Amino acid sequence: MHASDSETHTVLTSELEAVKTLYRAFSEKNPALLDGILADDWDDIPLGPGQQPGPEGIKPIIKSFGQAFPDVHIVIHDVVQTPGKVAVRAEITGTHLGEFFGIAATGRKVSVRLHEFHEIEHGRLKRTWHMEDWFGFFMQVGKFPDQA
Repeated sequence: MHASDSETHTVLTSELEAVKTLYRAFSEKNPALLDGILADDWDDIPLGPGQQPGPEGIKPIIKSFGQAFPDVHIVIHDVVQTPGKVAVRAEITGTHLGEFFGIAATGRKVSVRLHEFHEIEHGRLKRTWHMEDWFGFFMQVGKFPDQA
């Protein structure tokens, strides 16, 4: 490896670890893991229902997700990466044992696909664009959120 190849490998490894830590925070129900990996002005696109912007805004989401799915687990299936960008295809699994999207616990095991693109600057996630298959979740639990 050339020096630049070694440096690139180190950057890619560090950036991938930061992304993996985001998912571990959900699986381990430990929002504190985010403190070292999200930029102070991290942009989560789109924000979830009731989610405030920035790193502090995702922490209550992790807590409520862990309450709704106590056995939540996120598995990364594919990663495509270049310096500063990481794309992920992953899957969230868990048992719906608490209210989620206003839907009371159903006790059903669910699997939700997700696709995310992370932009990383200075070793921290700067921006995350995400798409989860919530329609698939609604179909699995046999209910849809009430419309206002």
